[in-house]
Amino acid sequence: MPYQQISDLPESVREHLPKHAQEIYRAAFNSAWEEYGHDEARAHRVAWGAVEKHYVKDDRTGEWKPKSPDDDKH
Repeated sequence: MPYQQISDLPESVREHLPKHAQEIYRAAFNSAWEEYGHDEARAHRVAWGAVEKHYVKDDRTGEWKPKSPDDDKH
């Protein structure tokens, strides 16, 4: 079930990720959905992985924030 718009994403994604991260999630999910034969669980894992390449969850606040260049050095 590809997502046509970010408003179609699961509530857990819409409520926690910034708009840009939601766009990344949607694009990655839709691509993985097709690539892996409509395997929904796998598509969600791929989508979260794509978000985590560009965003990091702040342990203190629980908010997702864009990664800084220094985040990849650890």
